[in-house]
Amino acid sequence: MESNNHRTLNNFEDFCKILRECGFSMGGGNPKGIFSIVDFDWKEQEFVDSPIRWHTGNRETDPWEWRMRVLYECDDIAYSKLFFKTSGYITLDWYPYFYAVRRQGADFDYEYRRGRLGDAARRIYEVVSDGEVALHELKRLAHFTRDENSRFERALVELQMKMYITMCGETRKLGLNGREYGWSSTMFTTVEDFWQRRGHSLPICDAEESFERIRDRILELNPSAEQRTIDRFIYG
Repeated sequence: MESNNHRTLNNFEDFCKILRECGFSMGGGNPKGIFSIVDFDWKEQEFVDSPIRWHTGNRETDPWEWRMRVLYECDDIAYSKLFFKTSGYITLDWYPYFYAVRRQGADFDYEYRRGRLGDAARRIYEVVSDGEVALHELKRLAHFTRDENSRFERALVELQMKMYITMCGETRKLGLNGREYGWSSTMFTTVEDFWQRRGHSLPICDAEESFERIRDRILELNPSAEQRTIDRFIYG
């Protein structure tokens, strides 16, 4: 097996350059029938002639590290659960098109009143709307019990896929002594706040025209992509 990108993808800087040229990418090393800049995962990497290696902790060559680096170091790249309920990247140039298709001009209250978003999503969104919040704090502040873990996880992914909230970084828990401890916890914010904090606003785009633009770009990146897969990728 050989990576399609190994000749040009050697480090984080290369990744950002390619991503800006392409506009979007799956995030986990599996193209899913669409497109991924890193098109192999950690189980396949021993068969790939590339300096890119998953889960080494090397900030320059480990794609797992890049997902947070783009959030802190790039003001024009978003990373979140965006495609097929799993991770992906979208640049600022292409984000408004996906936003137009996924949101269709609606806000959260409108979608909630119409029954398109449930109570679990409402509880999460109300907390995130007040400002950036860590995953472990979000669950507590939204009053989810252990028995509701699956509801919480589903609603969290749904809100990302529908582009109401997005990842914005990570943090660690603080002990009583003020010291950090434990694993890092993902931070979330609203999509609008994410871009505003980076000095950008999302232009209003026509949903149908946006769909066509994204579809055409997918076929440029992957001419063999199937229409049903394209639809799922774009609409979420």
